[in-house]
Amino acid sequence: MHSDPRGSGSIGPDSAASAAGSGPSSSGRTELASPSAADDLVRARRQLLLRSEQGSGAGGGRTRRLDAPALRSALVELHEFWLTTKGTELGMSPDCGLALVAVGGLGRRELLPHSDLDLILLHDNVDPDVVAEIADQFWYPLWDAHIKLDHSVRTIPQALQVAANDMTAALGMLEARHIVGDIELSNLLIGGVRRQWRTDIRSRFDELIDQTRSRWERSGEIAHRAEPDLKSGRGGLRDVQLLNALAIAQLTDGMPGLDPESPGGGLTVAHGRLLDVRTELHRVAGRARDQVLAQDADEIGAALRLGDRFDLARTLSDSARTIGYSVDVGIRTAANSLPRRGLSVLRRVPVRRPLDEGVVEHGGEVVLARDARPKKDPALITRVAAAAAQTGMPMSASTLSRLADSAPELRQPWPTEALSDLLVLLGSGTRMIPTIEALDRTGLWGRLLPEWGAVRDLPPRDAVHTWTVDRHLVETAAYASGFTTRVSRPDLLVLGALLHDIGKGRGGDHSIVGAELADQIGVRLGLWPSDLALLTAMVRHHLLLPATATRRDLDDPATVQKVVDALGGDTVLLELLHALAEADSLATGPGVWGDWKSSLIGELVRRCRMVMAGDVLPAPDPLDPEHVSLAATGGVHVALDTTDTAHTYVVTVIAPDAPGLLAKAAGVLALNSLRVYSASLGSHDGAAINSFAVSPRFGSPPQAGLLRQELIRALAGELDVTNALDVKDAESREHQREEGATGVPSLWAQAPPRIIWFDAPNPGEAILELRAEDRVGLLCRLAFALERCGADVRWARVSTLGSSVIDAFCVGRDGIDTRSVREDIEAAVLSVVPLTKPVTPPAGEGGAAGG
Repeated sequence: MHSDPRGSGSIGPDSAASAAGSGPSSSGRTELASPSAADDLVRARRQLLLRSEQGSGAGGGRTRRLDAPALRSALVELHEFWLTTKGTELGMSPDCGLALVAVGGLGRRELLPHSDLDLILLHDNVDPDVVAEIADQFWYPLWDAHIKLDHSVRTIPQALQVAANDMTAALGMLEARHIVGDIELSNLLIGGVRRQWRTDIRSRFDELIDQTRSRWERSGEIAHRAEPDLKSGRGGLRDVQLLNALAIAQLTDGMPGLDPESPGGGLTVAHGRLLDVRTELHRVAGRARDQVLAQDADEIGAALRLGDRFDLARTLSDSARTIGYSVDVGIRTAANSLPRRGLSVLRRVPVRRPLDEGVVEHGGEVVLARDARPKKDPALITRVAAAAAQTGMPMSASTLSRLADSAPELRQPWPTEALSDLLVLLGSGTRMIPTIEALDRTGLWGRLLPEWGAVRDLPPRDAVHTWTVDRHLVETAAYASGFTTRVSRPDLLVLGALLHDIGKGRGGDHSIVGAELADQIGVRLGLWPSDLALLTAMVRHHLLLPATATRRDLDDPATVQKVVDALGGDTVLLELLHALAEADSLATGPGVWGDWKSSLIGELVRRCRMVMAGDVLPAPDPLDPEHVSLAATGGVHVALDTTDTAHTYVVTVIAPDAPGLLAKAAGVLALNSLRVYSASLGSHDGAAINSFAVSPRFGSPPQAGLLRQELIRALAGELDVTNALDVKDAESREHQREEGATGVPSLWAQAPPRIIWFDAPNPGEAILELRAEDRVGLLCRLAFALERCGADVRWARVSTLGSSVIDAFCVGRDGIDTRSVREDIEAAVLSVVPLTKPVTPPAGEGGAAGG
């Protein structure tokens, strides 16, 4: 607290001892150093701590040990009793114009064994000599008893001025509580500070959040620190006080989005656990301390009956992440509740923009549509999560709460669209991390993956790991999403990354246990048996490449053969494990992945490939005889058929083959908000037969007749599909910018696009395989790009796996076997696919240098 020049400051035990020997206490004020000054308070404190440590009573008998909450309560009552008694002795009556107010731990009723006393002596224009004498009668006994004291003497206007100019002081006074004296005076301060806070919050909000983020940067995250700061770290006690301040400002309700059944037990339970740990930390350290040191962790865990230091770390992570999520929601809610300023006042009222079936964007958050029916739509959870990860926008707390209350369990096997949305989520890079964290804190992630409970908040046993096991899995998936174009099965890569350590925390070899769990999860997700075998093999052998490369002789043929045999000669599994090894290492911690490890694993993989068989050549799907018969009749035909999966349809386009048909058909589908999951493109006797597996982004699909009419318009040149797609994209991004959304969709990809060439069976043809990140209308843009560079698409096979595409085109063009022609085609293709964001060099590096 800030204080006036008279009788103010903060004095610790050493300075207090000095004051008792040579300061005011021994020169004219020796009566304040008498044993009765505050020795009774010190003795009572000591007895409480002895009882809490030993559970011993008078005469050597055993009494019940005070637990942490009981000790805090007893300390609050003890200090209040001493202060009120002292105030009564000094004549501080209800109308005396003087009041003693507590802030800090005593004000919050959270006094710890070695907490400071934070006190304000208020006066209403009382004689300064009287005020000084009363202050001395309070302060000196506490100093002489070596009780740490932070104090100030103020009038109401002075206190309000300090609160207006000092953020820390303002936050402290928001928790002020009357102790003794003129209660009306105390109420004037408490009410005045709160009214002033509510009035000024719009102008002080940015400062408050900047101060909070700076504190987080200094102190780190409690959940992922080996020696966390319980008070100032992210997810700590200061964050609970921040939520209280936002609630006082009437910007939040103070308890956002969690219930006692969610992980962490809700905000109140998480707050209580941190207080208990900090209480025991004071007892164990014998002094005030906020950082849990490794050497104290076992004793604290035992005192709280949690277990060892790993059990304590898990409890702290659980509680801190619950508080951290609550703070994220609170800050976002508060920011949206602030009155708009400047030009933002002129913005239109936020509208609800559709993102997917039953999912809309509103005010920069992902929320449920008004007609969404969570009780009858089990896949809504994954759809909401995918939309949030794709756009980078947070899911609203009310939406998560409604889903937690209403959404039913997904039946086994999952619907195809639910698995697809999960893959979209896992392919979104770092944007998935806050999305999965929000799902987990509200109990929804555990509903999707019940096996997650064993790794949730599980602390690492190895100091090289930065994250808890569950966060490590999510980080690994985020890194793996940047490698999806390296592999032929990006869907299995991100799934394997998410599950590779799922067997930890259960005893036994976590690779073996994890493979069994991955099999069980894969069955529930509805994977094909061959895909299920690949997924379980990834989890079973995820350590094989790094362990072999760094511990075995790679020049020994038996070493390579052993790896090949373990993988069953499967080149797809080999490439998946190669990418997973890098993602796993990068997600472990700084320095785990480097040139040395990369080169060793790369060399091992190269040698394994030499032993294994080559890649499988892409081939066209066979044509349906019914479609061939329909093509023989001529004209343009469009059919839309349902499938066994809800929200998934097959659109078949049959028309005379002509340049631009594929591009225009794909463009019409995109303009009608139909997401293409796969496509099989072929021809027969001059007619194109193209089948697209699609799902509507929201609502029901358009009628086949409407699609046919728009395709005919596009073929006739009346509808410019590429221009219409560009306009649609631009309008979407502009809308989000107007709404002030934090996660405007970007054209930057998580993984760089990759093009692979294969020789085709027929001369003058080649097969181009594109691995890239999806975007709206990508197939349309690709087809036009190929057409512009003179490449004739003979057949194609298109697959969308989550947010990645693997598209194979058999193309013909003069000179297709030459390097220059292939480079020309590659340039055309890469001009329309999402690219990775270029890295901007630090200031002073790169670019042209001045003379």
